[in-house]
Amino acid sequence: MSKRTIRSLGTAILTATATLAVSASIPNAASASGVRSAASLAKEGYLATNPAWGKLTLVIGDNGGDGSQALAADTGIFKSASYKVSFAKFTYGPPLVEAAASGDISVGSVGDVPPITGAAQEFGFKIVAVERSLYPTQPDEDIIVPKGSPIHTLAELKGKTIAVPQGSSANGLVLLALKKAGLTPNEVSIDYLSPAAGATAYASGKVDAWAIWNPQLSIELGQGSRVLAKGLPPIDQTSSYEVASDKLLDNPVDKAALTNLLERDAYDFAWANKNPAKYAAAIAQEDGITIAEAKSDIQAEENTITPIKPTDIAAEQSLGTAFLTAGQITKKVNVSSITENILPAGFDSEKQLG
Repeated sequence: MSKRTIRSLGTAILTATATLAVSASIPNAASASGVRSAASLAKEGYLATNPAWGKLTLVIGDNGGDGSQALAADTGIFKSASYKVSFAKFTYGPPLVEAAASGDISVGSVGDVPPITGAAQEFGFKIVAVERSLYPTQPDEDIIVPKGSPIHTLAELKGKTIAVPQGSSANGLVLLALKKAGLTPNEVSIDYLSPAAGATAYASGKVDAWAIWNPQLSIELGQGSRVLAKGLPPIDQTSSYEVASDKLLDNPVDKAALTNLLERDAYDFAWANKNPAKYAAAIAQEDGITIAEAKSDIQAEENTITPIKPTDIAAEQSLGTAFLTAGQITKKVNVSSITENILPAGFDSEKQLG
């Protein structure tokens, strides 16, 4: 559920937004997967309905093909919801945050950097939940070099060119990786390119390294590229962040519907974690990649959805400081001021819904 491909920075472009069509019922999906039944969840309020939600259409921002729309069709989780659900596809985190702030979408998942850059621009949004990796030692993005590259350490990037999507989680990885190597951004050439442009530049040898995520990462590694720096703590996070519109959160009825939607969406991923073959098929369908490529990405995509913890706020605050120091943002960000937990205390989709 992470953080993926790019459009130009600051442009909140929604591609085709289709009202969700569901093809399966929850009881059937649950019994086939071992995930808890809809009846069990309904008793605990996770599948609550409310007539007051009847006129609502909640829009989920799909950040680059995490399989969520295909999963929803597989599980039918939104079939009994009082509100309507649609999806808006994005190829980059910053425009998704901007769309949440404007109310064009209700909620969406992004990497660790877009909330920082969005808050620095004083967009009206909140982080409302965290997608926590089930495999925190499995990176979803890395800094890579081509097969045969003479570069083997981060220090050897001095004077070299690194391609990275601007304002993305990979952008944060580059800044912190350079700092770890004792380099400043001024000692390298950072080429801010979309994933598509970055792929072309990387393949043609116009850049020396590329900071990128799955599925592009898995594809390049399969073709012989080497990892120069893994996207793991302390230079990267393996969590993603659910962001929602202040406009929605300021209305108690809408906020309750949003909480319900997050709980249902969390069910999808609990189901996906127990059905990796179907999850891979969903990712392949949305990303336009092969099943084999999707399977190589699957561990990095398996998450549990939880409320925000103090450690998450601290990690984001540290990242905000790094961006301010590097001149990537011009305003200090107070992460606590852009967080609002809306899930029940202690909620953990893998433990409660799986």
